[in-house]
Amino acid sequence: MRISETAHTCRSWRIHEIAHDFRVEDVWALPTPGGPDDFARLVRQTATLNESTLRSPSARALFAIRHRLGALFGLDDPDSGVGARVPTLRDRLPADLRDAQAGPDFETPSFTPVYLTDDEWAAELANRTVHTVLHLGWVPDGAGGYRGQMAVLVKPNGLFGTAYMAAIAPFRHLVVYPALMHAIAQRWRDEPRP
Repeated sequence: MRISETAHTCRSWRIHEIAHDFRVEDVWALPTPGGPDDFARLVRQTATLNESTLRSPSARALFAIRHRLGALFGLDDPDSGVGARVPTLRDRLPADLRDAQAGPDFETPSFTPVYLTDDEWAAELANRTVHTVLHLGWVPDGAGGYRGQMAVLVKPNGLFGTAYMAAIAPFRHLVVYPALMHAIAQRWRDEPRP
């Protein structure tokens, strides 16, 4: 379920001090009910998600189109990524986060972990259109349990990046995110707790 931006901004996440120049694009309450110690499970499951885990043919088709366009126009060339076009957010980390484990690597090489705490994980991606942060948090659900919360923060690359984000917004909200939420919920139900 998509939720208000303030559900992310009102919390004292560490990401606020690190990505203060990024805008909050989307915030989602994740279908991952659990207890106080289940955040590591969410992080592990998220790191293994990719397009092939999405059951929606429409979502998979959109990813395929995006990959083809990215190759055609050089949107994802190595010189446009983290450490090339933009510095990594790890360079902004305070010592306690820089010295700690960043979290698991993604199975697909798109996102790079930035930092991991007991209730927060951030990963970043950059290309010719945006520098983006995927932020996961573990929050009380109001009923005595916990659930995941996902925020997507972006820093568009100029007018082209801003136009790109506006153009893909309907596809993200109507096709990609619903398929992703379904995949997250199914994996959460199907994989046993450790």
